[in-house]
Amino acid sequence: MYLEIVSPEATLFSSDIDSVTVPGINGEFQMLNNHVPIVSLLAPGTIKISTHNQGQIASDKLHATIVPHKDDNKVLTVAIQSGTLELKDNKVIILVE
Repeated sequence: MYLEIVSPEATLFSSDIDSVTVPGINGEFQMLNNHVPIVSLLAPGTIKISTHNQGQIASDKLHATIVPHKDDNKVLTVAIQSGTLELKDNKVIILVE
């Protein structure tokens, strides 16, 4: 599955992933490979990205919002205030503020 997280400033994350968990407006939910297409609004919370490794993290000021999870170095987290998500054909695009 491929994930892009985009803010008004730039693309924050763009890479193949294993799964992503997001704070939906009706509660947290997870998407895996071959998930049914979905469009959802996101609530304030944390996006959790499960990856094979952390090689795709850029280490600059813009990408400082993406941090490794304290208990698992294969999980990255991104705090958001709101957003919109679309998943179609194993490509997830998340627009965040």
